[in-house]
Amino acid sequence: MHITWRPLARGDAKTSADLLNAMEAVDQIGEYYDEEDTLQELVDPYTDLQRGSLAAFDGDVMAGFMKTRYQPTGEDIQRVVMDGGVAPAYRRQGLGATLVKAGVTAAKEQHARHGSTLKLAIDIHKPESMAGLPELMESQGFVPVGCYQHMQHPLGDQIRDVPVPAGLRVEPWSERNDEEFRLIRNEAFADDRLRSPMTADSWKSKIINQTFRPTVSFLLRDEASGAPAGMLVTMSWDADTAATGIRDARFMLIATQPAYRKRGVAGALIGQALRTAADEGYDRALVEADSENAFGAVRLYEKAGFTPKLRFVNWTLEI
Repeated sequence: MHITWRPLARGDAKTSADLLNAMEAVDQIGEYYDEEDTLQELVDPYTDLQRGSLAAFDGDVMAGFMKTRYQPTGEDIQRVVMDGGVAPAYRRQGLGATLVKAGVTAAKEQHARHGSTLKLAIDIHKPESMAGLPELMESQGFVPVGCYQHMQHPLGDQIRDVPVPAGLRVEPWSERNDEEFRLIRNEAFADDRLRSPMTADSWKSKIINQTFRPTVSFLLRDEASGAPAGMLVTMSWDADTAATGIRDARFMLIATQPAYRKRGVAGALIGQALRTAADEGYDRALVEADSENAFGAVRLYEKAGFTPKLRFVNWTLEI
């Protein structure tokens, strides 16, 4: 191989999408990309491309890449999320190990530059079905710390009728209540070991982008106090629809405020989103559930009509 190495750049959006789609053809996890999708990842305000990424090129073809995202906040531990992959034609030749090692080094350097006194954890989130991944992760010192079940719902006649809890009302997303969505997310996941609080910049970059679907995103509000009780955010990737002919509504965030748990908030939000997605012509709905979620997320989704599809594993290296 005649491989050259350099950091990723914003101009790599198209070749990054080509690589990810080549991976999808083999790994079949249901994720396709176009140039706009990969550009959105490359302009993330918490990804330092020059010092926190690396790509392998065979001529003009991207053979593999890695990039790190430094979580902007942390209380007990500082997390860095590493993403990447190797094109099928270039696997089993050492590129993956080189990229993971480079990512660990970059994460350590970022941690030192930020002057954090917290322990560093590096996370990699990948499907358990990806061939060779467990061996690669274990060889680099990563250990599995959690599983996430991807589930799907066929919409149509499979939607259950779930009433909105008494005293609460449904409210669609708007620019006016957008900040409440973010704050609900942060408070609801305050004890989640893998979800650091999202800053306003991070929220805008990762959530309120071209894949966000505001008409299928809802908030439940307490009619008496005006306090927000929970929210659901839906996203959809046009590249997935173009590649498969299936239009998915991905429920990316479902969160309930601690004071409103065990009152049917999440079930009502899911029911509202399922009905709206069906009315707007989506073909199915998708969710991801932490298998160890203390509030029984998997059972909640099964009750709503979702069935298991793929399982992802979160690999972590603590330093």
